Amino acid sequence: MTSSKHDGHLGAVYDAKKPEEVAGHYDRWAESYDSDMAVAGYRHPAICMALLTRHLPRGAEPLLDAGAGTGLVGEWLGIMGYPRVDALDISEGMLAVARKKRIYNQLHQMALGDKLAFSDNAFAGVISAGVFTTGHVGAQGVDELIRICQPGGVIVLTVKQTLWAAEFQAHISELQDSARIILAELTEPYVSMPGEAATIPSRGVVIKVC
Repeated sequence: MTSSKHDGHLGAVYDAKKPEEVAGHYDRWAESYDSDMAVAGYRHPAICMALLTRHLPRGAEPLLDAGAGTGLVGEWLGIMGYPRVDALDISEGMLAVARKKRIYNQLHQMALGDKLAFSDNAFAGVISAGVFTTGHVGAQGVDELIRICQPGGVIVLTVKQTLWAAEFQAHISELQDSARIILAELTEPYVSMPGEAATIPSRGVVIKVC
């Protein structure tokens, strides 16, 4: 068992120390990811979709699925009335699975937390499920999402509760104080994977860009 208290692929990605390690683990996990997460009862996509539809009008475009993985969120975006969505993920293996689903306008292999190769105000909305978590992306990663989101646009995130308490809450407060964003909604903590006993609770976060 890994130090994250999760076994297998999930423990490996949580324990990875470098972005290239995270990418490699996800590459190896890609083919079984959808079925594994279904067994775990993965809730992030459903919660993110509920929050997005509450705060971003149907038909808004383009959107960015940031940390798209195999396209679990992207599969629902078109159904819910968001017609043009790009995918971003660190793992080419995960994007290869998403590509087969033919649900994204474009796919981009990039790492959240780095400078993103998009222009300012490129997207009407950003959705990022399961990325701001153990071993993945810290609070600093939200700044680039704000930069590429249009004024008046919406960013929907899930944030691991430990990360929220350690750094994310303070960073969001600073961004609000500087009038860059409005914290539009914050859910109560919830367990994202009921089938994984060691899962630390997360929160859903909705940010409106000023």
